[in-house]
Amino acid sequence: MTEETTNENTTETASTADSSEEPAEGSVEALVQERDKLKDQLLRTAADFDNFRKRIKRDLDEVRRRAKEDALRDVLPIIDNLERAVSASESATDIKAVSDGVKMVLRGFEEISERLGLERVSSVGAQFDPNVHDAVQQVETTEHDPGTIVAEVVPGYTLQGKLLRPAMVVVARRPADAAESTADGESAADESG
Repeated sequence: MTEETTNENTTETASTADSSEEPAEGSVEALVQERDKLKDQLLRTAADFDNFRKRIKRDLDEVRRRAKEDALRDVLPIIDNLERAVSASESATDIKAVSDGVKMVLRGFEEISERLGLERVSSVGAQFDPNVHDAVQQVETTEHDPGTIVAEVVPGYTLQGKLLRPAMVVVARRPADAAESTADGESAADESG
């Protein structure tokens, strides 16, 4: 009987082992299928993203190109008028008429610039601001407060609030002898106080 019981236990253990192997093989196949499915989804998502990135780049390039075209289309009449002014100036006897024609072209450019959001940086008479001004020279003067812009060499411009080019300016400073006398006056006041 003992032998029969041992045989039965062995048979049960073998059948249990066989049945446990079958579900393990089935679960491995299921995991492989799920892995393949997720890998396929990942590859599709990566390809979709790459296509999206390329499409956005193409669209941005197209928008930039159209913006340049629109701006240049507005500038073309100014170029035409300047060419006419040059032609007219070669045979003109009345310099005032040529000057008036160039001033008209400049007004047209200012109108287009305003429409595009281009603004000139205010300079002469204003306090020097390193954010929008570039000092190219200092002039000693008692007529203006130190740091006041007395002349503009090259105008500066902003486009819709963003600085395109700083204005190159000449800035007033206190004369050297006035600065020394002020410094002497302050030190004398400090000594007496």
